[in-house]
Amino acid sequence: MAQLVTIFGGSGFIGRYIARRMAQEGWRVRVAVRRPNEAIFVRTYGVVGQVEPVFANIRDDASVRAVLQGADAVVNCVGTFDWRGRNAFEAVQAKGAGRIARLAAEEGVGRMVHISAIGADPEGPSRYARSKAEGERQVLEAMPTAMILRPSVVFGPEDNFFNRFAGMTRISPVLPLFGGATRFQPVYVDDVAQAATLGVTGRAAPGIYELGGPDAETFRGLMRLMLKVIRRRRLVVSLPYAFGWAMAAGFDLLEAGTAGLLHNGVLTRDQLKSLRRDTVVSEGARGFAELGIAPSAMEAILPGYLWRFRPSGQYAEIQESAKNLRER
Repeated sequence: MAQLVTIFGGSGFIGRYIARRMAQEGWRVRVAVRRPNEAIFVRTYGVVGQVEPVFANIRDDASVRAVLQGADAVVNCVGTFDWRGRNAFEAVQAKGAGRIARLAAEEGVGRMVHISAIGADPEGPSRYARSKAEGERQVLEAMPTAMILRPSVVFGPEDNFFNRFAGMTRISPVLPLFGGATRFQPVYVDDVAQAATLGVTGRAAPGIYELGGPDAETFRGLMRLMLKVIRRRRLVVSLPYAFGWAMAAGFDLLEAGTAGLLHNGVLTRDQLKSLRRDTVVSEGARGFAELGIAPSAMEAILPGYLWRFRPSGQYAEIQESAKNLRER
């Protein structure tokens, strides 16, 4: 019988790519999510019955144990940007990750891949960074041979980075940024999935890997690249952190005052703290080179999904070609 991998968060942005690759490897894939009915699409990644969404709540031991039974490997892709509530940083990225690793060890699961983030640091400035570091610590305590992947900003068709800012250009002539000089090293989602697959199948050594694409660029530079891809002219403005702090504090207080009914999906104080640090691969860190993977360049991927934000959408390139013919 084919080997079985349980992927927590397997219908999410990164998880779905790992699930697809593992199905292509011939493994049975158990996609553990809070809402299986919303993850039915993962079934199409393999033959009938090969990929199945199942219910799991990483805050509950019995729920996690149930979906780990019989698994040969486990992948944890669950993360959050929530700073409050039952699914806040510590509950999901620290305790949740630790729970998965501890129960995986108890159930005799052979391998574990844990998706963390560049910037994970027990002394980091943000709760997000500290919770990621605590999650790593708990994972390695329970599963010392786990593979931990620390990607920079992840991009791809379903991302909430380039898509978010490209969407803003439809309604605003200005792109306001906080941390415009902060450097990122965006990595393509399927390259992260390929790295995870190597860990699950045992074709890569355990340990920590920092994953960044071939190019490191400032936040401001990334927005200018995005504008070039979508054929729009917008003013990119870097705003002072003081203004950002007042704005983020206001949104946080509004969320807290409404008991979460009005969710702060704009800017939190914790996100602002994170923006003060570069998110690039550390010097000397293991990464794609050690895994034998050539990471994809942004210029090769972004046009394939950001075209819908162009003024003429999918016809932009046709119109440009026609214009060149008329000029000749």
